Amino acid sequence: MCLCFEAGGLQSLFQRQAKKHTSSIMVQRVAVIGAGPSGLTSVKACLDEGMEPTCFESSDDIGGLWKFKEVSEPNRASIYRSLTINIWKEMMCYSDFPIPADYPNYMHHSKILKYFRMYAEHFKILQHIRFQTSVKKVTQRPDFSHTGQWEVVIENKDGLEERHIFDAVICCSGHFNYPNLPLKDFPGIETFEGKYFHSWDYKGPEDMHGKRVVVIGIGNSGGDIAVEGSRVAEQVYLSTRSGAWVIRQVSDNGLPVDRFNTRFVHVMFKLLPMSFLNWLGEKKLNAMYDHAVYGLKPKHRLFSQIPVINDDLPFKILSGSVLVKPNLKEIRGSTVVFDDGTTAENVDLIVFATGYNYDFPYLPKHVMYKSGHRVGLYKHVFPPVLEQPTLAIVGFIHSDGSIMPQAEMQARFVTRVFKGHKKLPSNQTMIKAVEKDTRNIEKNYVVSRLTPLQVDFVEYMDDLAQDIGVRPSLLWLFLTDFPLFMRVFWGPITAYQYRLMGPGKWNGARRAIFTQLDRMYQPLRTRQLGPQESSTAGRLFKWSLLLVAGGSAVYYIQVHNPTLIPTLMSKLRPQTV
Repeated sequence: MCLCFEAGGLQSLFQRQAKKHTSSIMVQRVAVIGAGPSGLTSVKACLDEGMEPTCFESSDDIGGLWKFKEVSEPNRASIYRSLTINIWKEMMCYSDFPIPADYPNYMHHSKILKYFRMYAEHFKILQHIRFQTSVKKVTQRPDFSHTGQWEVVIENKDGLEERHIFDAVICCSGHFNYPNLPLKDFPGIETFEGKYFHSWDYKGPEDMHGKRVVVIGIGNSGGDIAVEGSRVAEQVYLSTRSGAWVIRQVSDNGLPVDRFNTRFVHVMFKLLPMSFLNWLGEKKLNAMYDHAVYGLKPKHRLFSQIPVINDDLPFKILSGSVLVKPNLKEIRGSTVVFDDGTTAENVDLIVFATGYNYDFPYLPKHVMYKSGHRVGLYKHVFPPVLEQPTLAIVGFIHSDGSIMPQAEMQARFVTRVFKGHKKLPSNQTMIKAVEKDTRNIEKNYVVSRLTPLQVDFVEYMDDLAQDIGVRPSLLWLFLTDFPLFMRVFWGPITAYQYRLMGPGKWNGARRAIFTQLDRMYQPLRTRQLGPQESSTAGRLFKWSLLLVAGGSAVYYIQVHNPTLIPTLMSKLRPQTV
């Protein structure tokens, strides 16, 4: 279900709200809905701006998606027992709280939950959370146009209803709560003689021992389940409508693949044709395993959709324990028929890894704006149709990066708006910006009802950072702190970069950037090597990075400010009398 603002009300809205939001209201008390990764950082952002947040969490613990439970609970996100995050720890942590150096580079969900606990305890967030408290309804107060206030109806742990007034509301309830189970798209499902369920209900491969299993959908969950199930099942069939590009977490030189997401690479993406970049990336992936031969090759180009991240899937296909098949056409008892006419006989189990629907059931329908397949939000955060900017959605984003730093940046942006430090444009201007975003998304990415939103991680983070005033100035760093510039421009784009300057500046940001690779290597150093076993390759690699970074910096500055270097040289040239 998608909430939307009726188009017929837009004209009157524009008449009432043609001017820029003045934010003359005073926001102090803020309701935060959900204590997952987005909710935790939203509470902290409120505290940083001197506001009084109250976080309502329906379960008995923090963590949201990352709190594993043996039995999935209705209307809550769910994960499986073996889940390990596919984002490198340095790229997923909050900007002012690095993950411990001894934690693995790709963490099991239990480690992620521990990190959230450390974060919540360090910044004294827990005392602002009301657990086992469900938000039932959020409505505008009668005087909303003047006060921007909301009435929040909750049900406490004793089952009693309470009503509270807040100056602003931040929704952090996520978008993996409502499984999409499109049974009507699979004729004959009612004749199936085995068991079927959505990947939301999957906890482990216990029910797959000796079974013949069909997994429908080749997203990250579908790939993980197919791989894990293939270790115990008689046979696993992985059915995909459109295929997928599959990349490895263990990349060149055995380093995390995220390590190579740098500003230099981002500049190259701006300068080089996308057709060339797609060709280059696909060529590299196919050099490891030919996607056409493996039956994986999708209809879309590499950078048109977020790829599947799975190191084990290619080997499982190569060993025959996972057979890649086209879309499922129909079901006849225990026989599954695919689009190409082939069949899988005596199927015992079908897993639907078919994505999720999204919904905000506690919000009134009229406060949200529909744009294309998606809920249209200004900067992917603010509904553009409200008279006062006191409602924000944090964490409702999909990109090639981690949700944690993106949600944190959104929360910092939201609280700056709430406090009046940042003014939003008029409703009409915001709606135009939303529609432009929708057109760009549909132009650059493969979107659908279930995957309506995708943004470029770096571009989006930099855009919000610019609004907040925390985007790192590469030119300033180049002129004043070249060693730091080299790491910011040539190193991985970690969230620490957005704590170097501006509001919320963190004194530990520079050191965090200088030591991020140390934290990458530390958990790998479990067997010490003698001096004779070491190599000079690492030192040579560092010197090559220094030379290339310096040359890249000069090139970058020359492209973006061609008069700067000649001007500096003229000032530095000795003056003759």
